[in-house]
Amino acid sequence: MNIWEMLAVFAAGISAGTINTIVGSGTLITFPVLLATGLPPVTATVSNALGLIPGSVSGAIGYREELKGQGRRVLGLAVGALIGGLTGATLLLALPSTAFETIVPILVALALVLVILQPRISKAVQRRREHSGIPARPDGGPLLFVGLMLASVYGGYFTAAQGIIYLSLMGMLLDDTMQRLNAVKNVLAAVVNSIAALFFLFVADFDWTAVVLIAVGSALGGQIGARIGRRLSPTVLRVLIVTVGTAAIVQLLLR
Repeated sequence: MNIWEMLAVFAAGISAGTINTIVGSGTLITFPVLLATGLPPVTATVSNALGLIPGSVSGAIGYREELKGQGRRVLGLAVGALIGGLTGATLLLALPSTAFETIVPILVALALVLVILQPRISKAVQRRREHSGIPARPDGGPLLFVGLMLASVYGGYFTAAQGIIYLSLMGMLLDDTMQRLNAVKNVLAAVVNSIAALFFLFVADFDWTAVVLIAVGSALGGQIGARIGRRLSPTVLRVLIVTVGTAAIVQLLLR
């Protein structure tokens, strides 16, 4: 890489770390930049996954206040994220690079619909629980566990917009605020990125220059994103999720 390419990758890392912490889809910024520097698609994906770990951890730390009281929930869901992330990383090396290209925009679009309808769905679920007398499960039950595990398979494969899918599933199945769910999303993303990256370290090619630049940039972006994201109202956060998700769909379809 020349100096300008290095600066572009570093800036992309900051942007990705920021947007990943607030919403998700930061990979849609870093991945095209890495490809533009001449890296092959799989090498770019692996380098990106490694580089985004500090950003995910930084974002989770920035949301530590919202994580209070959620330890058991996070631990349970993290198990599913770990299994899914490792499976997705394995599939990245075993399947053609175009394997998920058709289904990914559909998944993201469905997630956006769920985010938009989440307030109505939550109220309907709450009324049903009150009518049946069955209390809400703080961990979301088996449906959420399996849903997040499958989303993590995709996350370990490519990561773009995985945070949006996480938020849509948790918003539908958990009775909690968007900010607290966003905090959980950041932890799960950190788990998926970390397990996938550890796997890649031993079996895949990556570019250390790209990894370091994205790592430093995303760590800074994680703190920026936490400061911004924690101040957003649920409505503004939901609008931002839909806006970013729509942009993600457009970019994925145009690739």
